[in-house]
Amino acid sequence: MTSLALDRRTLIRSAAALPLARAFPAWAQSGTAGLRPTPGVLSGDRIELTVSESHFTTGGRSAHAVTINGTLPAPLIRLKEGQNVQLVVHNLLKEDTSIHWHGLIVPFHMDGVPGISFPGIRPGETFTYEFPIRQSGTYWYHSHSGMQEAMGHYGPIVIDPAGADPVRADREHVIVLSDWSPVHPHKLMQRLKQMGGYYNMQKQTLAGLLKGRDQSLKDRMDWGRMRMDPTDISDVTGSTYSYLVNGHGTAENWIGLFAPGERVRLRIVNASAMTNFNLRLPGLAMTVVQCDGQHVQPVETDEFQIAIAETYDVIVEPAEAKPYGLIAEAIDRSGLVRATLAPQVGMIAPVPPLRQRPLLTMKDMGMDMSGMDMGHNGVIDLSQPANDGMAGHSMKMLDPSVAPQVPMGPGVATLSPMPADRTADRPTGLEDFDHRVLTYADLKALEPNGDTRAPTRSLDIHLTANMERYMWSFDGVKLSDGAEPIAFRHMERVRVTLINDTMMPHPIHIHGHFFQLVTGEDAAANPRKHTVNVLPGGKVSFDLTADAIGDWAFHCHMLMHMHAGMMRVVTVRHDGGAA
Repeated sequence: MTSLALDRRTLIRSAAALPLARAFPAWAQSGTAGLRPTPGVLSGDRIELTVSESHFTTGGRSAHAVTINGTLPAPLIRLKEGQNVQLVVHNLLKEDTSIHWHGLIVPFHMDGVPGISFPGIRPGETFTYEFPIRQSGTYWYHSHSGMQEAMGHYGPIVIDPAGADPVRADREHVIVLSDWSPVHPHKLMQRLKQMGGYYNMQKQTLAGLLKGRDQSLKDRMDWGRMRMDPTDISDVTGSTYSYLVNGHGTAENWIGLFAPGERVRLRIVNASAMTNFNLRLPGLAMTVVQCDGQHVQPVETDEFQIAIAETYDVIVEPAEAKPYGLIAEAIDRSGLVRATLAPQVGMIAPVPPLRQRPLLTMKDMGMDMSGMDMGHNGVIDLSQPANDGMAGHSMKMLDPSVAPQVPMGPGVATLSPMPADRTADRPTGLEDFDHRVLTYADLKALEPNGDTRAPTRSLDIHLTANMERYMWSFDGVKLSDGAEPIAFRHMERVRVTLINDTMMPHPIHIHGHFFQLVTGEDAAANPRKHTVNVLPGGKVSFDLTADAIGDWAFHCHMLMHMHAGMMRVVTVRHDGGAA
């Protein structure tokens, strides 16, 4: 790390950035013709990035922002597999900053997580990241310092393959989804600590009950006795968030151009702080060709859920010269953002009404009621197992025997009695539509996985919480409470199972590695990912080859869950021991 000489030219550039946060980088401007795929390196081997304070305005609301080179979103970084790159980051903030290269395989000391892989970038200093580009695909970058990511510190990365691209496209658009609030994220967090449902404006009401909406009176009373709210799906909602596509709200209508008959590749990144989106283009089928930067066998769908920190590449083929709406709807249906794919500037796709907000079910508690016998007067006896596979398990919501490694304390309010593998389930809020909805089970690797060894050991990790007190953790222990590192031996093969003991989905991300999500018997075809969304009351398993020596972050990518404690350090050593 070196001191940054703040010369007159740098100061002028920094000052000029403040009023220019709405001056979008070229890739994010409305009416863009997109990135036409062309061979060769499309950016230099040395890239300068300046982190500074700005203001950002959308929907008539303006607030403080943290931007890179004065724009929100940040500049597009386009690289080529096989090159070496220097990324020179200048910090003009009054606080530390950092950049994590999300999904990129880099040396651990270049991973950009303060306190784990490097000390961070102090105010007025410069840090140079330097590493080889070992992969291709769609990725993104963001701060891992404080809550700067929620204030605009994020941008996309496109890496072209060294050889031929198996995805054929005539045109490309980068689509960065995000959420934005004029309320500082620290204030959002404070309010959630005071009342976990502070931003939930869609709770069940007496008026709704009288009109026959939502749950019956009995179900409401049953859920109330368990201190469960079936509408508690998102912590921070459209009551304070504006949802954005490439920095544009619905009224600002980001437009990406196409010519009828073209194959258009959409490189979609969810850079939100707290929002999982359901994404669709009404009247236009999508063919998924890549997930988390990794090629998958093409699969056609009408809608998919993209969790925070995931990326999906899709191909669309608009045949008519008309506008098509790209709709990203928050999973709790508290808001949406509409962008437009169109043959010419000025065309506007319609904004659909918000769909009915979903309700959580017993399955989201880890109680799969399929096959359960109904008792007297149709009442389910929650003290009995639902089926033979549940023999020996009570249906209590806090039975320590189902997770003996989890210490019981105020941060563990529930444990899923019988969590089920939900990789083939439609995600939250998309269970009952009659159109096609993508599931993880639909994803199969295009190129066979290189390491298909059987795991030599297994590891269960519980995602735990007290949602009312806004406490989040792994295995009941917050990172700040001295959670021990998760230790792997270099090159060992481990089956990791994530068990969601909460009633919210959690996008879980591991740094420095890709894992193979277990979705079928054919290990060679299981999709490779760096982030997986674990549905409420469910579990997912992945096989990890611990091939990257170093210390790595492992966390929920809901920003406030991570800061509340749902984070651990993964260590990979030759001897398997922690540092």
